[in-house]
Amino acid sequence: MNTTHSHSAYIFTISFISALGGYLFGFDFAVISGALPFLNEYFQLNAWWEGFLTGSLALGCMLGCVIAGTIADRFGRRPGLMLAALIFAFSSFGMAMSSTLSIFIGMRFLAGIGVGMASMLSPLYIAEISPAEVRGRNVSINQLTIVIGILITNLVNYKLADTGPEAWRWMFGLGAIPSLCFFLGVIWLPESPRWLIQKGKIQQGESILQRIGGEEFVRKTVRDIQQSFDSSERPSLRVLFEKGIWPAVVIGIGLAIFQQLCGINVVFNYTSTIFETVGASLDRQLFETVVIGVVNMLFTLLAMWQVDRLGRKPLLLAGSIGLSVLYVIIALLLKYQAPPGLLSLFVLLAISTYSTSLAPVTWVLISEIFPNRVRGLASSVSIVFLWAAYFVLVFTFPILADQLGTYGPFWLYSFICLLGSVFVWRKVKETKGKTLEDMDQAFAGH
Repeated sequence: MNTTHSHSAYIFTISFISALGGYLFGFDFAVISGALPFLNEYFQLNAWWEGFLTGSLALGCMLGCVIAGTIADRFGRRPGLMLAALIFAFSSFGMAMSSTLSIFIGMRFLAGIGVGMASMLSPLYIAEISPAEVRGRNVSINQLTIVIGILITNLVNYKLADTGPEAWRWMFGLGAIPSLCFFLGVIWLPESPRWLIQKGKIQQGESILQRIGGEEFVRKTVRDIQQSFDSSERPSLRVLFEKGIWPAVVIGIGLAIFQQLCGINVVFNYTSTIFETVGASLDRQLFETVVIGVVNMLFTLLAMWQVDRLGRKPLLLAGSIGLSVLYVIIALLLKYQAPPGLLSLFVLLAISTYSTSLAPVTWVLISEIFPNRVRGLASSVSIVFLWAAYFVLVFTFPILADQLGTYGPFWLYSFICLLGSVFVWRKVKETKGKTLEDMDQAFAGH
């Protein structure tokens, strides 16, 4: 009993440290919402530049995922996480000191490289060190650290808002602190045992597996891992088109795109713009970002309990259909200038729906549905598409809102959620309780 508890505590600890990469994601994801009113004034942004400045993070994230995939398969998961932390620390300082719009966007692009690397490597690492029965919960820790990052950043932004027109510099510069803490934590982490065994470092892999699950767990896991690897060479993109792998790749890419184009991230990134439409003051706008952060965190905690009990597919279906309905209501509230309090209620319902479904479950599935030998490459490709979709979403929102009214894009997001529910129903298979090796065939079209 004590041994089991010891294993669980160790697994949770290394999962949590790795998941601190999600905090970096949450920070840069949220900081723009509080800083945007100040950046609009400082750089005199129009709708096009507002969207591009916000989305430039995603362009860096796409490159970060490619870099991370190469590093993860060649040098291991741990070096990639350390590099991500250092890049993020440097870019946070660079954004804070920016004197021109081009320098700021360049630094935000660099921050995106660090965020993209962490967004791919953290859930991948956690999935590879977690036993099947707790893998969903542990990968969801990554989503939890994302929302903690969002909440703390929103609180800091709210406090800094009254310090003057240069408050945005402090908002971005403070990101160097969590990134350095993350770097120090990663130094302590062991390498992924699955990567070690793939590279022929059997004894080192067994030693780490011993701390995770004991003798029987080690024997079975090593045997399954060795059987699942066809070769120790890094796979090429061509491998992803093989008959046994392509169906999983389609699902991974489809879920990644849907998680972003479902539209919820315009609520996170453009909270001020949305609530300004119904006459909310700047103080009320920034207060709404804090409330959104609190609700996001509470319902992410709920999702961590649900994902290994209720399963992945039911949560995805409930989330996509629920968001579709809520967006219709939000569009009507914005169109007819509802009171800020009523709009806030339905925005928070949308946030809670997303936080218990598409937010954590997408990351869990992307980290677990691919065969061992291509997991690093396939995960990075899927997350490249995720960030590409995020760029499209946040770049187009200010332009669409300018042309159609702030409510207009929400009709489109509602329709996308309906299409997403059909995709989930037809393509996604349940993975609850299966080992990573068991799933090598589960998504291979059989």
